[in-house]
Amino acid sequence: EIHIKEPIEKEVNPHLLPGELLLCEASTVYKYVQEDGSNRGTYGKLVCTNFKISFLDDDSASDDNEPQFKNKIVGENDITLQCVDQIYGVYDEKKKLLTGQLRKYPEKLIIYCKDLRVFNFCLRYTKEEEVKRIVSGIVHHSQTPKLLKRLFLFSYASAAPNNTDGRNQTVMFETLEDWRDELERTKGNVKYKAVTTNEGYRVSERLPLYFVVPICISEESILKYEGRGIPIWCWSCHNGAALLKMSAFPKEQDDSTSQMQKAFLDGIYKTISKPPYELLKVDDLSSSLPSLQDIQTAYTKFKQLFFIDNSTDFWATDVKWFSLLESTNWLEIIRRVLKKAIEVAECLEIQHTNVLLIEENATDLCCVISSLVQVMMDSYSRTKSGFQSLIQKEWVIGGHGFLDRCNHLRKSDKEEAPVFLLLLNCVWQLVQQYPPAFEFTETYLTVLSDSLYVPIFSTFFFNSQHQRDTNKSGESLKTQSGPFRFLTVWDWSVQFDPKALAFLNNPLYAEKPKPDRSQRKIARFKHQRQLSLPLTQAKPSTKRGFFREETDHLIKNILGKRIGKFINSSDEPPNSLREFYDSWHSKPVDYHGLLLPRIDGPEIKVWAQRYLRWIPEAQLHGGGTIATTAKILDLMEEVQSLQVKMDEEHSQAVSGDVHSVPMLRNSARLSSLFPFALLQRQSVKPALPTSTWKDLEDEDDLVKRDDEFVDLSGDML
Repeated sequence: EIHIKEPIEKEVNPHLLPGELLLCEASTVYKYVQEDGSNRGTYGKLVCTNFKISFLDDDSASDDNEPQFKNKIVGENDITLQCVDQIYGVYDEKKKLLTGQLRKYPEKLIIYCKDLRVFNFCLRYTKEEEVKRIVSGIVHHSQTPKLLKRLFLFSYASAAPNNTDGRNQTVMFETLEDWRDELERTKGNVKYKAVTTNEGYRVSERLPLYFVVPICISEESILKYEGRGIPIWCWSCHNGAALLKMSAFPKEQDDSTSQMQKAFLDGIYKTISKPPYELLKVDDLSSSLPSLQDIQTAYTKFKQLFFIDNSTDFWATDVKWFSLLESTNWLEIIRRVLKKAIEVAECLEIQHTNVLLIEENATDLCCVISSLVQVMMDSYSRTKSGFQSLIQKEWVIGGHGFLDRCNHLRKSDKEEAPVFLLLLNCVWQLVQQYPPAFEFTETYLTVLSDSLYVPIFSTFFFNSQHQRDTNKSGESLKTQSGPFRFLTVWDWSVQFDPKALAFLNNPLYAEKPKPDRSQRKIARFKHQRQLSLPLTQAKPSTKRGFFREETDHLIKNILGKRIGKFINSSDEPPNSLREFYDSWHSKPVDYHGLLLPRIDGPEIKVWAQRYLRWIPEAQLHGGGTIATTAKILDLMEEVQSLQVKMDEEHSQAVSGDVHSVPMLRNSARLSSLFPFALLQRQSVKPALPTSTWKDLEDEDDLVKRDDEFVDLSGDML
């Protein structure tokens, strides 16, 4: 039964950005509520612009009850064209993938998004002509290949006023001075130099205008093979050891060419490897890490677990959750990448050895490993501005092909791979293992991953600095010729107002203490932790029916605690690496020193906030980390108020402020996936098809326990 709302009295029009044009629309479209298998929903208008697909109902016209964490650019019912993953049509209850020209138009439209939202629209009550226009318009504008200059990025840049906040602290690495400052900050300027050889892109269009190489490398060497075979500096450790990367030579070449290239490489290695004073370890990532194709295949399987059409589907798949998760191999890839970063950190920190990462173009897995190593070893990279500068240096200026890897132009699925998302998943593992070490929150990482698909920022929409520079020139709509003024994603005020921005900053961040010269020893932040992790992996159970033990916890928020033990731990770390790993984990953590992720079995978890935030069944109301954070903040405020009273008595100034985070007062009503699920109503578990429970024991007991879960969620505090 469908409950029809009263027709909308006033015309609801979409909010259009500068340069945004309405392309097609359809009225009387019915949007289903995803929470259950019923046909409940709301009527409204479905529109498609050159920027987004948007559903407008009568609630869109009112600003009442707006969440505090609201994106100013992309609303709750908006999908940017780049965020559309796949579109399905439903014909006589059968789903069919929609691409290209359509002969027959569907009665239902299902849109799967890259941020894992699922939209279900019913078109039965819409006029036939409008259905044709809106369906063909959405499919054409979101699924067919397009030219770079057709991206909304250019329409927006030519029409939007340039009044962005100029106080951005992120180092953009677009000038020679930026590179020299970074060399000085890391004390790398003794052995390395910033070069201008690629000005005018005369060496290579792949490389940035400015980069850093060992002092002994000549300009002729850089020019010889278009920058291939040249060690490019990423970062220097406090002990002088450096992390370098290099573009490999093509493998299939004739003998004479490969001999010349081998001789060239030998000469280069000799200049940077001078035992016993300067040691060098070369690591070819194409052979030691999964291929981009493996990463793409794993993520494609993984994301399917979160495309839930309705509540019944959720509970049907939940019984097989662990085996489905294990079969994707995504968490195992994250574990392998983290393990590789630990290997590199051990070489730099303990062995004082330079590490040279090699990859075909040094713009994919090199970016992941070099960024992770810096996050683990350099506390500056764990601040917000430091992390943003790191992304600029290694990814944006470093030449990661965001346009191809995110497939923004829909030109080739073969080039697509979630490499940047892999980095964010790895950083999230560190953030959730060592929260006080990071100035930013997991919410920051989640909105950063969402920003990959918002084409008003140039940050993630070019393959290289050369491509960005050559496409900068253009005519503005105000008839003033001149270069486009692209926005950078690091100006978060474009997407969020100050209240929402508070969610991106970690109120529990342990800021680096200023050294007190009067005291010899600096107090280190200590953290109670278990001693060294077991040397042997837990043996997988021979009994395949382990789900029976798990069925009384059907909510996936427990996923992190059990997932890992079902994941195959491939090759064990070598003895020296294991010794380094265990030794570090047996000591108290210095939040401003080296951080090593815990990678054994159950420690690798699913990033619940990003992947489960649109699934009400996967949320604990009044539970999760947000409940803990709320309690800690209450204590901090209490301590601060006592401090104020003490200071008043002693007539001293207040020592500092606690960063207040809005909306944490009523934590019992918040979801564990806050702030994306704010005060959603509790999802009621539907009656399941009997086939789902046929193979499970103790069916009666499970039914009785159904209400126990509701009680538990209230007691999580």
